[in-house]
Amino acid sequence: MQNPKAILFDLDGTLADTAPDLAAALNKMRETRHLLPAPYESLRQYASAGARGLIGAGFGVTPENKEYEALKTEFLSNYESAINVRSRLFEHVPALLTGLDELGVPWGIVTNKAARFTDPLVPLLGLQRSGCTISGDTTPHPKPHPAPLLEAAKRLDIAPSYCWYVGDDLRDIQAGHAAGMATIAAAWGYCGATEPTHWRADAILDSPLELLEFIRAKLDR
Repeated sequence: MQNPKAILFDLDGTLADTAPDLAAALNKMRETRHLLPAPYESLRQYASAGARGLIGAGFGVTPENKEYEALKTEFLSNYESAINVRSRLFEHVPALLTGLDELGVPWGIVTNKAARFTDPLVPLLGLQRSGCTISGDTTPHPKPHPAPLLEAAKRLDIAPSYCWYVGDDLRDIQAGHAAGMATIAAAWGYCGATEPTHWRADAILDSPLELLEFIRAKLDR
């Protein structure tokens, strides 16, 4: 791994715990259909997969199903109307970002969340000082395509090989590899249906503070 000149982060499940509000949007759909709410813990692991993951978990409907688009529209409308009720930064993320600022290491956000959600949510979470924010529709292709990560590196004016990408989903690691970046699996996040040990990330770290110490150790060499 090259010593980092910039750190890029996924948003949902890496910097921010947005699962409570995403789950609430799904359960509002179930309520309108007179269904019992799905248990939060059964939905949490799908939060990084957004509408696709949560609709699949809550209704067993996949994008190939003819009902999916209408369900997706309803889900996103619910989420947009209550986007930051219970969402919070993960514990120690503020200390991590302050530490990066003190080290002089720029950081940015690369998420598959569309800009209509990212643009209001980022300042509500106190992340507006990010060096760049790349949403799922900023480039023609979302992750795991490398385009969003390469766009972030371009905006920060740092070669991709000197950027690290930190994420809690397999597609984050796939995108990082495709972009030629070092990859960190954020094991404190949602992690989806597969174990991070199977993702071939360059490192798997258990907390934001562990990541900060890992970066400091690299820069001290």
